[in-house]
Amino acid sequence: MKWNQAAKSVVLALAVVAATSAFASNKGTLHVSEAAQINGQAVPAGDYKLQWDGAGPNVQVSVMQGKKVIATVPAQVVEQKQAFSNDSTIVDRSGSTPSIKEVRFAGKKYTLAIGTEKAEMGEGSTRIP
Repeated sequence: MKWNQAAKSVVLALAVVAATSAFASNKGTLHVSEAAQINGQAVPAGDYKLQWDGAGPNVQVSVMQGKKVIATVPAQVVEQKQAFSNDSTIVDRSGSTPSIKEVRFAGKKYTLAIGTEKAEMGEGSTRIP
């Protein structure tokens, strides 16, 4: 009976570790080289951490500098056919202030389309259900 209890404890511990690992992947980095907006919220030039809850497609993204949350914005996790070779950002420069529309992560097969409207994602892009 003690062996059965120990086995259950090990399985539970592994499940907790697996769940923690899954949530840990919902983060990335963002380098902003000039002042910009993210969904209408001002973001000065600098390095930021992005963290979001959920697997998609609709998520809430926290833009953080250190432990301070600079902005919280809606986004969509968009599946891509291939992983990106480096981090990049799609910026809309049609207005008076540059606006970040999409964030791509090196080695990942998804992007974050920022805001309520889907960003231009290129050929072959689909939303993760």
